[in-house]
Formats: sequence, structure tokens, C-alpha cells
Amino acid sequence: HQDTALQLQPLLQAQSSAAAAAGGTQCPAVPVVPRNSPARRNCLVVAVLCFGNLINFMDWCIVPGILLDIQKYFRLGDGEAGLLQTVFTLCYMLAAPIFGYLGDRYNRKIILVAGLCFWSGVTLGSSFITEPYYRIFILSRGLVGIGTASYSTVAPTIIADLFEEGKRTTVLSVFYIFIPVGSGCGYMLAAGMAKSTGDWHWAFRVTPCMGGLALVLLVLLVPHRIQRRKARHRALSISGTRRGADEKPDVHSTTKTTWCQDVGSLAKNCSFVWSSLGLTAMSFVTGALGLWVPVFLHRAQLAQGSVPPCLRESCNSSNSLIFGGITIGAGILGVIAGAEAARRLRKVYNTADPLICATSMFISALCLYTALMVAQTNILSTFIFIAFGELFLSVNWAVVTDILLYVVPPSRQSSAIALQILLSHLLGDAGSPYLIGAVSHALQARGAPSFQREFRSLQLSFAVCAFVCALGGAFFLLTSLYIEEDRREAER
Repeated sequence: HQDTALQLQPLLQAQSSAAAAAGGTQCPAVPVVPRNSPARRNCLVVAVLCFGNLINFMDWCIVPGILLDIQKYFRLGDGEAGLLQTVFTLCYMLAAPIFGYLGDRYNRKIILVAGLCFWSGVTLGSSFITEPYYRIFILSRGLVGIGTASYSTVAPTIIADLFEEGKRTTVLSVFYIFIPVGSGCGYMLAAGMAKSTGDWHWAFRVTPCMGGLALVLLVLLVPHRIQRRKARHRALSISGTRRGADEKPDVHSTTKTTWCQDVGSLAKNCSFVWSSLGLTAMSFVTGALGLWVPVFLHRAQLAQGSVPPCLRESCNSSNSLIFGGITIGAGILGVIAGAEAARRLRKVYNTADPLICATSMFISALCLYTALMVAQTNILSTFIFIAFGELFLSVNWAVVTDILLYVVPPSRQSSAIALQILLSHLLGDAGSPYLIGAVSHALQARGAPSFQREFRSLQLSFAVCAFVCALGGAFFLLTSLYIEEDRREAER
């Protein structure tokens, strides 16, 4: 198509000149845009991958959206209910490095398709699990986490290979914006399906259908092989030749000793260590909030006497619907506001990034603590303070990534990202849902069961999140003490 356009260009110019000489009206030159241009194809690929990311995180948040119904159906305590999300996150965390390894060596489209088929089938099968088989239901959530990891680790690398450095950041930001959007849609989908059908099992039958559509789009629109970006220094110093699409890397280019040296160097990078601990605190809080906020709001309403007890098959789902909307809005606004604030203040203050993160964490901790304190008297105020708490938490996601990229040398950035993901999940959202549930269950066991005691126990256990959030702000303050020196070291 491009060759045809080049051949037609002289003819179009000649016709235009002839028309001008004849005194006629000259038509403006219209560029010939190939229908199958690389830019058009790349945009379609990104759209398909973003759709898959949306479905992934919708499925991630289906359980929190209908946790009340699941607790009632399987007769679960708070600790057992928290175990559902903990198992999911642990399997996701442990499987991600494996799929990252496979994605660097084998065809990534096949991995995407296999992972999407796997978690869609498991999710659909889990919707038919009956009351006596709670352990199988837990196992199914772990398997879904494995399938989700295959997509989340491979899809961003395809986007990174399709775009140059300037556009790549923007496109990846669009891809990651579907994390809060998908999470919020998961709450709303789960609550809406449970309310409309009267059976919470139907919430697990929608995302597999959407996954089937994404599967068809992946097969039709994503190329079978995508040219990988060359590693500049390694391509010049090791071989000087260009690798083919999805070709196996040189096994001698990275050794175990070199990787261990990278880890040791990262451990000495104070900015990386403290900012990673700050990110871990963020993950801890978001994981706990994501699972327990709808349940906490329902118990606050029961303590107030504003709603009747959940005696029907489907419990009140309005809290999940509202919290889903809050998650979408706060996530989008927070990411955009954080990136813009960092862009402007970075020109004035060299330590602007960690100070933005620290300030937002302290404000979020205050908002979350206030939400806990006013929950028993005013639900509307609770929603407002939770919204602001999530907004200020979301400010940090893009800024923390920027900190890593300029305090760690390019040769160690992949190792740094892998270690940060592992640390933030292992000490963060992998354990926080279970921890909050276990503490709440232990507090409930100290007295006679009542709506007031159930609310108080979850309220006190949630106070841990406000403390951890403030602790994360302190970690980012420590980051600001070392960031200038570490940045200069990385540049050298």
C-alpha cells in the first residue's frame, strides 16, 4: 500500500498543476493512508490488550463485591473470607515470575491465549461449586490468580515493544488505567448480577463470556510474532546483531552471579529500598480496603439500624455498587493528578516525587481513620472520606514507578521491578485481607455475637490500615533524604 501511494503521488501533483494552469479550482492534496498501516495495527493491538486487562481486574474484584453473599452461603468467618483474596494474590505473586521467564523465551501470543482460556474456564467452573465444597472454591480462586498472572506479566511487554520511548509511557499509562477501572467495574458487576438474579453464582458467569470475546480478538488482531526491542548496550557489546521476533535470548548474556550482584547493588540503593517499602504499605492498604470496605459499610448500617439483617439469598448490594464507582473515579483522578503534580513540581524541587508520595500517604491515613470514626453515625460522610483516602492513595502509583526508573541504572531496572513487585505483594496485599479478617474474627470471639460487636471488631482491625498508611508516608520521607545522591549515582 505504501509503495502504491508513492507511485500515485507524482500523478496527483501533475493533475493539480494542470488544474491550476487551467484556472480551475485546485483540490487540496489528500494523503493516502494505508488501511493496514503499522500505527493502525498497533492501536488495535493495544485496544485488545486493554480490554483483556479490564476483564482481568473485573474478575479480581468479583469476590469482594459479593463477599457478604459468599460468607452467608459457605458460613464463613472473617478469617476464612479473607483467605479467599489472600490465596488469589499469593498464587498471582508466585506465578508472575514464572510467566515472565516464559514470556522472554517463548511466543507471547500463545501464553496470552492459554492464560485467558485457563482463568475464564476456571471462573466459569467456580460458579457451579456448591456449599459442601468450600475448599474447592478456594482452590479455584488460586488457579484464577495463576491465569491472571500470565496475562499481567506478558501483555505490557508487547505494548513496550510496539512503541518508541516517547509514546510508550503514554500507552502504558492507558493500559494501567484499566486497573482501577476494571476493579470498580468488578464490584459493580458482581453486585448488579447478584441483585438482579438473586443468586451470587451468576456474577462468575459474565467475565468468562467477556473473556471469550477477548480471546477471539486476540487470535484475530494480535500478530503471532512481535519484534522485540533491542537492548541497546547488550545488542552492541555482545553480538552487534539484531534479534529476531520472539527469539530465545542469549543464555550467556545474563548469569546467576550477575543477577545476584544486581540484587546486592539494589539492596544498597536506599531510595529504592525505602520507596519499595512505601509501595508495600500502599499495597497492604489497598488490598485490605478492596476486600472489606463493602462488608464494613454493611455492618455499620446494621449497627445504626438503617438496614435490615441479611436474611435473604442476596444481601444488600448498594455498598458494593457505590464503592465500585468510587474506585473507578478515584483511581483515574488520582493517577492523573499524581503524574501532573510530579511533572510540575519536579522542575522546582529535586525531591518533589517522594515528598508528593509522603504527603498523599499521610492525608490518606487521616481520611481513612476519619472514615472509620464516623461510620457508625453517618454513612454518607464515611463514603466521602473513603473516596478521598483512595484518591490520595492512587496519586502515588505512577510517581513510585518514576522514582524507580531514575534511581536505578538501566542495566538493573528489570531486576528492580521484579523485586519491587514481589516485595509489595508478599508483605502487602497478599496478607492484609486475611490479617484484617483474622483480627476481626478474634475480637468477635471475645464476647456475645451482636451487630454492634461485629461492627466494632472490623472497625478496630481496620485501624491497622490507617497506621500502615502513615508508616508508608514515613518511608517516602526517608526516600527523600537519599534520592538526589542515588539519582546522580544512577546517571553516572
